[in-house]
Amino acid sequence: MRLSKSYFFTLREDVRDEESVSGNLLVRAGMIKKSSGGVYMMLPLGLRVKNKIENIIREEMVAAGSQEVSMPALIAEEVYISSGRREGFGDSMFSLRDRFKRPFVLGPTHEELFAAAAAMKISSYKDMPFNLFQFQEKFRDEPRPRYGLIRVREFTMKDAYSFDRDLDGLDKSYQAMFDAYKRSFDRMGIDYAIVRADTGVMGGLLSEEFQALSPIGEDILVLEPSSGYASNIEVAACIPSGQPSTEEHLKKEKIHTPGAATIEEVAGFFGEKPEKFVKTLIYSLDGKPHALLVRGDHEVNEVKIQKLLGVSEIEMSDPETVLEVTGAQVGFAGPIGLDVPVIMDQEVALLANFIVGANEKDYHFKNVNLEDFRVDQVADIRLIQEGDMCENGQGPVKFTRGIEIGNTFKLGDKYSKAMDLYYSDENNKQIPVMMGSYGIGPGRCMAALVEQNHNEHGILWPKHLAPIQVAVVVVNVKNEEQLEAGERIYGELLKTGLDVAIDDRNERVGVKFNDMELIGVYARITVGRDISQGMVELKLSNEEDKRLVAVDELLPLIEDIFKGEEV
Repeated sequence: MRLSKSYFFTLREDVRDEESVSGNLLVRAGMIKKSSGGVYMMLPLGLRVKNKIENIIREEMVAAGSQEVSMPALIAEEVYISSGRREGFGDSMFSLRDRFKRPFVLGPTHEELFAAAAAMKISSYKDMPFNLFQFQEKFRDEPRPRYGLIRVREFTMKDAYSFDRDLDGLDKSYQAMFDAYKRSFDRMGIDYAIVRADTGVMGGLLSEEFQALSPIGEDILVLEPSSGYASNIEVAACIPSGQPSTEEHLKKEKIHTPGAATIEEVAGFFGEKPEKFVKTLIYSLDGKPHALLVRGDHEVNEVKIQKLLGVSEIEMSDPETVLEVTGAQVGFAGPIGLDVPVIMDQEVALLANFIVGANEKDYHFKNVNLEDFRVDQVADIRLIQEGDMCENGQGPVKFTRGIEIGNTFKLGDKYSKAMDLYYSDENNKQIPVMMGSYGIGPGRCMAALVEQNHNEHGILWPKHLAPIQVAVVVVNVKNEEQLEAGERIYGELLKTGLDVAIDDRNERVGVKFNDMELIGVYARITVGRDISQGMVELKLSNEEDKRLVAVDELLPLIEDIFKGEEV
């Protein structure tokens, strides 16, 4: 790569509308460019990195026995209707119509098409197992795209699907993919955690996520280091924090609490801690109002509610609905006398003589106990908090944040039943195929690597992923001796198979150095005035110091630096 004749540019200043480190550095390094909200061009250097990441994934998929295919991105809408997922995707799915007014969508995921492809092969139990994968563009109309390549509307995904006759076979296929994922992320050099997760719109029996650890991660990870416990906060179970209260149950009293509507205001009024209060939150579950009760210092876990009650839509009720259900405005709801289903968190069952809203403006009840109101169900419905005891009882949990870079699902027979994917067993009985689904986002991997590997000067790519692994920087291109030596060194380095560039631009050397640091060149060879003594300067991105190297020793040294690395 000759920079004077290449599509190569960098930006000196931070990018105004890129709020993440990775988004800012990748744009400044000329690797990506936003074309619209959540949609990016992948420019030459960025595409080099993305291709290297994809090649690692492809190698591991093939080694695990998967075969590559390519599915269309433009899909008839009826495909998702037949599987029952069209409604679940809602507005996040891009929709369009062809010239005959037939509805199509841009595929957000491809389970249905892979099931259809599998149906062309599968008729008997002898036709399995097998596994297919692809690299394909996905489209999701994110309401709030952000963080560069982390939350976008168009992105490449590697998705794979396994097909087995039974759960034992699915377990083996799942483990093979799981291990291939670990090898892929290890080879990329990403610092990651594997956590249990919600199956969400995908559905199925099990979901696990591979999370790149990062302060800007949108997912909260719940960890108990001593036992290796790891879970997404959405599915982390809570265990009761103690025993039922032994307090004598007092008679409830209605108290005038003017202007006290929030937990903080009511706590201040009564001079009690928030854990002495019970919040009554009115939710709409599949369009029907429910009252959810949690302790004053806890929050409702909406995913747990969805799983508990088997509902697909959950949202906080609007003020009009709260008024209709409770007879009072928001802030004064309580469980006493409600005529809607009441779901109570298990932690509330331990309390005695607690405080609740009175379903009347500016009034609360104190000394309330469980016998004072009706409860339809008691369950774990709250979000776990940092410092709570882990569900395995091994110790308190701590929180960290992660960027989801991969996920694995045991789908079971959800899609095979919906897509009529059956096989005949030994007794000629029709049995639904067991499916697994496995996804990796190469773009997110790329962003996560930058989030984890950068300094004040630029990106610090692992040496095998750097878009330019070795750069020959000619200090003064008008100096014949320097330019000729630079060309000679560049020519020799090309034979190594590494990604090599020569910076032969007519620019100040400071500009060249800054550009090489910004884009993440791993090894920079500077050809300057020391060339008259047969010496060049070598600087590695992971080292502070530079060193003078004899030209005739340079090639074996570079080969040794990259020895055993993927090229």
